Amino acid sequence: MLGASVTVADLEGDPHALLARLRDQEPVTWLPAIDGWLVTRRDLALEAMRDAGRFTVHDPRFTTAQVVGESMLSLDGAEHARHRAPFVAPLRLGEVQRRLADAVAAEAERLAEELAPRGEAELRRGFAGPLAAAAVTHALGLDGASTGAVLGWYDAIVAAVTDLSAGRPAVPEAARAVEELGAAVDLDAEGLSAAEVRSNVAVLLFGGIETTEGMIANALLHVLAEPVAPEQLPAAVEESLRLEPAAAVIDRYALSDCVLGGAEIAAGDLVRISITAANRDPAVFPEPDRFDPSRENAGRHLAFAAGPHVCVGMHLARLEAHVALATLLERLPGLELARPAEIRGLIFRKPPELWCRWAAS
Repeated sequence: MLGASVTVADLEGDPHALLARLRDQEPVTWLPAIDGWLVTRRDLALEAMRDAGRFTVHDPRFTTAQVVGESMLSLDGAEHARHRAPFVAPLRLGEVQRRLADAVAAEAERLAEELAPRGEAELRRGFAGPLAAAAVTHALGLDGASTGAVLGWYDAIVAAVTDLSAGRPAVPEAARAVEELGAAVDLDAEGLSAAEVRSNVAVLLFGGIETTEGMIANALLHVLAEPVAPEQLPAAVEESLRLEPAAAVIDRYALSDCVLGGAEIAAGDLVRISITAANRDPAVFPEPDRFDPSRENAGRHLAFAAGPHVCVGMHLARLEAHVALATLLERLPGLELARPAEIRGLIFRKPPELWCRWAAS
């Protein structure tokens, strides 16, 4: 199999040529490095994500569940619906616009105002991370917690999930972070116990910061390399999500022996779906490695997954990205990269640092 020699390091850096070769020649391939299958073709990714009868998230190996406990992210069927239900209505598009748009805009303005006199700063953790943390803190009723505390909890959870996914032991700080987060939650989610609320809030905090911070940072990197007009920013965000989704892969486990893309998968096997590879499938996206904000079908990307586990927070994430880019480009004139930056990561992809400069005001 082509995946026999693939290493974790190959997938963490710039994996696109490798993923293209796998997608073309062996779209479902066994990777000893992850002890599982890797799915790289878009149609097969959709098939696996939509078919909860063959591929489940409910497995003891699911890394996020190991860190935060069972939640909407790690359950299927009726239990998944029960855990997810209390969070759906508050995160619908209309509710996000009504409840959160002004708060997100105000926080972006505040952060940009603090940055403006400096002329140079690292904007992933200096802007994107705090904005994402403030938005999800407000959305989840964690207003009593400081942004610093929220980011600390998030860092510990992300580190543990990343380590487990790469076959390393999880950092011990994660368990303490989940406990502290649970103590700060003031949310009555009908039908869920206090422990279930804590696990689901931890998942939403984790996803709401990690993927949104990465989404903003990746999009900013793309539009600084290929400038766009203000009215093109929403389309640029969608194209950035296609080109470099912040959540690079999602995991499923085979419920029984089955066949996917010609590969004979055994019951219990890990099936890792590469959103990164699916989003560059040339059968759907011509010239897939090119950033093209005018791409008419960029919205067909799978950055928010698909099927029963489609991202519940996608409307908030898009709002934050749109506001973030518009605010930075307006408030920091002449914004440009100050140092080279590259997007990297195994499970979550973003630039480790995004140093920028502008005309200080």
